Amino acid sequence: MSWILAAVGLGLAGAAVLGLMGARVLLATRELGREVDRTRRRLEAVRGATGGRPDEDRSAGG
Repeated sequence: MSWILAAVGLGLAGAAVLGLMGARVLLATRELGREVDRTRRRLEAVRGATGGRPDEDRSAGG
């Protein structure tokens, strides 16, 4: 009987660890989405300023 309780305890502990790691992945995914959106907006601003060629900004500087 004690081995059954130990197995259930280990199973619950494993589920708790997986839940914690899943929450961390969701938070990192949300942060990555924000970073991608911020980068997209910055690239669109550069494209608008250079007429659709983002690499033109680098070559103009020398």
